[in-house]
Amino acid sequence: MKLKLDDKGNVVVQDGKPVYVKDDGSEVAFDVVGTTNTISRLNAEAKGHRERAEAAEGKLKSFDGIEDPEAAKKALGTVANLDAKKLIEAGEVEKVKGEIKAAYEKQLADANSETETLRGQLHGHMVGGSFTRSKFVTEKLAIPADLVEARFGKHFNVVDGKVVATDANGNKIYSASNPGELADFDEALTTIVGAYPQKNQILKGSGAAGGGSGGSGGGKSQTKGDFGGSKSERVAAINAKFSLPS
Repeated sequence: MKLKLDDKGNVVVQDGKPVYVKDDGSEVAFDVVGTTNTISRLNAEAKGHRERAEAAEGKLKSFDGIEDPEAAKKALGTVANLDAKKLIEAGEVEKVKGEIKAAYEKQLADANSETETLRGQLHGHMVGGSFTRSKFVTEKLAIPADLVEARFGKHFNVVDGKVVATDANGNKIYSASNPGELADFDEALTTIVGAYPQKNQILKGSGAAGGGSGGSGGGKSQTKGDFGGSKSERVAAINAKFSLPS
């Protein structure tokens, strides 16, 4: 990248950040302070990973000489049963173990089901809300937010309480203006739409027919299932118009 200079040869600054021109001609304001902080944070994280790895290796040394971990576990279980025989028969031990296991598995299944339900609700609230509040969707796209979400929502997930975007290959999308940091919602959506083959059909000012457009049908009223219908009808209409997958 090259620094952007004005007519007098001075560096162009945007919001206190020097502006660089990338090879493709696009411009980005480079956050030097933010990048330096990110590098320091990543170095600290790398040190933490190394220390945890060294600690794990230290613990593994205590298992030196054990060639068959499964056999060792079985032997420990046998010893535990022998001790329990002082109170009840070995057969009763296995019965009690089975009952405890069944109760635990049921509780675990119930907890997993509740977790999935809450995860779905959280995803709908955070991801769906991001599309609704998106400045990019409102100002740059010619289709409503629910249809944008229907097409591009698969690229967004909630990770550790934050909305994280991934590209077509499943890779996280990072910010161009803040290297090392994940892109925020609008920057990520801008990147995803920019890579969409039919983007000119959904961008404003590119000849796309926005929601509620009647086309050139000589003033005929809009039919049911077109852009003015319910959400499901509008999704079906946009899929048909732009050849999108259902």
